[in-house]
Amino acid sequence: MAATGGLMFGYDIGIAGGVTAMDDFLREFFPAVLEKKTRTREVKATSNYCKYDDQGLQLFTSSLYLAALVATLLASYTTRRLGRRLTMLVAGVLFTVGAILNGAARNLATLVAGRILLGCACQQPALSL
Repeated sequence: MAATGGLMFGYDIGIAGGVTAMDDFLREFFPAVLEKKTRTREVKATSNYCKYDDQGLQLFTSSLYLAALVATLLASYTTRRLGRRLTMLVAGVLFTVGAILNGAARNLATLVAGRILLGCACQQPALSL
C-alpha cells in the first residue's frame, strides 16, 4: 500500500510531462507557449533548456510538487488523527477528484486546483505507513 503513493506520483509526473508537450493541450491552455514552440521548430539551432518559458505552465507543473510538499508535512498528523485506512481512503478520493478536475478543466485555475489535489493525494498513502 505504501507504494501506491509513489505509483500515483510517478504516473502523474509521466502524464503531465507528455501532456505539456502536446500541441492540442498547449493550444487550449497555453497558446503563447505553442506559438513559441512553433517558431522554434522553424529555427533548428535552439536549446532545449527553458524552451517552454511561461509562468502559467510553470504554475501548472509545480503546483503538484508544492502540494506534495505540504501534504508531506501534514501526513503524520492526518494519519495519527484519522488512522492509516481512512487516510488512504481520503487520498484515493482526492486523487479521483483531482483527476476529474484535470480531465474536465477549461481554464488554468481548474487545472491548478486539480494538480493541487493530486499532489496532496500522492503523498498521503506513502507516508501513512
